Amino acid sequence: MQGNSASAQSVGQVASGLAACLPVLSRALERHVEREFPAPKPPEAQLALLRQVEAHDGITVRKAAEALLMKPNNVSALVTHLTEQGLLERRQDAADKRVAHLHLTARARQELAEVHRLMSTHVAGALRTMTDGDLKALGAALGTLNSLVERLHADR
Repeated sequence: MQGNSASAQSVGQVASGLAACLPVLSRALERHVEREFPAPKPPEAQLALLRQVEAHDGITVRKAAEALLMKPNNVSALVTHLTEQGLLERRQDAADKRVAHLHLTARARQELAEVHRLMSTHVAGALRTMTDGDLKALGAALGTLNSLVERLHADR
């Protein structure tokens, strides 16, 4: 599959395979984390918002909603819930009091680090059981997968 010359059949096969495989991979990781996380693990939508705020400290609700491909009112509801749980801080913008900037609390940083550690540990364990060729193929595919994510994100 090279550039724009990929056949419709091979594009369809890869698309179908990824669409089937990626959710299963995600669910498997979620199950592992849920079993080992020391507290009730936040739902995936909450984790996605926390990860977005971690990556973009001070992000607004509107920008977070755009990045997560969610409606602002849904993100606002998540923010309210996470603020009540002590995982997010909402700080008013100095210039525009209608705008709030989101920041992780220390507890949220610790919990995100633990979720990431658990996921990485399980993925690393599975990778150790694979052949060198499979591991190299997965490593080579990471850049392409990230590019796919960017293209899907831009396709909103």
